[in-house]
Amino acid sequence: MKLSVIIPAYNEELRLPQTLKRSIEYLESQPYGSEIIVVNDGSSDGTERVVREYCGNGIPLRLLRHPDGANHGKGASVRRGMLEACGEYRLFMDADNSTTLDHVDRFWPAFESGYDVAIGSRALKNSVIKVRQTRIKEIAGRIGNRIIQRLAVPGILDTQAGFKMLTAEKADIIFPRLTIERWGYDIEMLAIARFHNCRICEIPITWFNSDGSKVSMGSYLQVLSEVVKIRRNVRAGRYR
Repeated sequence: MKLSVIIPAYNEELRLPQTLKRSIEYLESQPYGSEIIVVNDGSSDGTERVVREYCGNGIPLRLLRHPDGANHGKGASVRRGMLEACGEYRLFMDADNSTTLDHVDRFWPAFESGYDVAIGSRALKNSVIKVRQTRIKEIAGRIGNRIIQRLAVPGILDTQAGFKMLTAEKADIIFPRLTIERWGYDIEMLAIARFHNCRICEIPITWFNSDGSKVSMGSYLQVLSEVVKIRRNVRAGRYR
């Protein structure tokens, strides 16, 4: 199997159907084997029902949950999906389809050129943002990104877009070492990748902000505290 697609989901019964429909249609049009893994992060709505409705439609679709059934965070859900995946390449994307799965076509050349990790970026010249975040979130994001670059992953322009792809070999190195279970997991993933000398490539994407986004201003502050933790872990060699 060539590609595993991991979708973390917390109370996504409204947004997930369109994401699954479009993703399945895309994968069915490809010549390689693939699977979709939805990780239910303790949802209290009909998220699991939606996933079951799409099972058996051609592309293998698996539903995972945390052993205790509780909400552990997006990072914990991505980690679980990555470590359960079977594909030679493993990609995670947002349940709101803010970047559509057909962007994978842009990622293959990076891996053919020897990169280990390819990440979607909204900060590149050819990136397109169709629906923007609120003004205050954009300002907070720019300030946060400067801090992230200074303290954790210098040179990476956009760490937070939820569309990232790795080789299976590197996923099996990075994700067992992941300690952050909520919003800062992207940054820690990239810091661990850097620690293990992975080659990382940013790819321009088309992205839109979803009205149902669960990222609050409090989440930005949480991420910044997690960045400090990541910096300490890197300096202490805890990602060996």
